[in-house]
Amino acid sequence: MKKVILLALIVFSTALFAQTTTAPLKIGYVDSEVILAQFPEAIKAKSDLEGMVSKWKKEIDSMSADLQKSYADFVKQSATMKQEEKDKKQQTFVAQDQKIQQYQQSKMSQPNGEYFQKQDQLMKPIKDKIFKAIDEVSNEESMQFVFDKAGDVILLKADSQFDITYKVLDLLKRGKK
Repeated sequence: MKKVILLALIVFSTALFAQTTTAPLKIGYVDSEVILAQFPEAIKAKSDLEGMVSKWKKEIDSMSADLQKSYADFVKQSATMKQEEKDKKQQTFVAQDQKIQQYQQSKMSQPNGEYFQKQDQLMKPIKDKIFKAIDEVSNEESMQFVFDKAGDVILLKADSQFDITYKVLDLLKRGKK
């Protein structure tokens, strides 16, 4: 974070120094959260991802419920079982629990889980379109710098006249990018 702030200060210092001999510095910003919340392709991708997660959660819940039911039945019957049989059943429960955990990790673990791979697959083309639209709008507006209000770079003050979020969103919705 300190590196980002230091880099921004260097860029601004250089730009301000160069500004004395050239045209005025023009800076804009976008709010990527607004764009992602309103861009139809991003909304669909998010919906698809949520559908996948919901399906996996149901599968995990079902497997867990089956395991709990089997364990409850085991507890009821354990008084009449031999120790060898009890040990074997307990090992089966441990194996089933590990299977559930492995399934959950294969779907949701970062960065190799199926969710994150699918998220990258769906969002990369969308982000590329957004960046192209930002580039086009910022070029039309003759902006030297564009910050993301929702990103890691801290934007302490922003005059709404420099907000190009809705111009970018409009360009994306018109389908030019």
